[in-house]
Amino acid sequence: QVQLVESGGGLVQPGGSLRLSCAASGLTFSTAAMRWYRQAPGKERELVAHISSAGVSTNYADSVKGRFIISRDNAKNMVYLQMNSLKPEDTAVYYCNARSIWAVDYWGKGTLVTVSS
Repeated sequence: QVQLVESGGGLVQPGGSLRLSCAASGLTFSTAAMRWYRQAPGKERELVAHISSAGVSTNYADSVKGRFIISRDNAKNMVYLQMNSLKPEDTAVYYCNARSIWAVDYWGKGTLVTVSS
């Protein structure tokens, strides 16, 4: 059974930083593309960042480019999202997503990030 467990969310002031983590189990992690999505209240879920299975390729939403960094550790089955220069509009539930080589999507339950003074 595939499990994705996010952690690291919380309350942070504008301009601050947070690091989200996602622990994966039950899948061949090193072959899965990993993504972070977010969903703000009243809005649709949006793709924030993507990292290829080997970690060679990354892509970001325009709204987070230059502020967020996605990374992974295939030895630990972990993916991370370093979030810097946070803004109130970054407030959302952040979800970890894994896409297997068979294009099957798996989701975590999410972690809440609140950016507020």
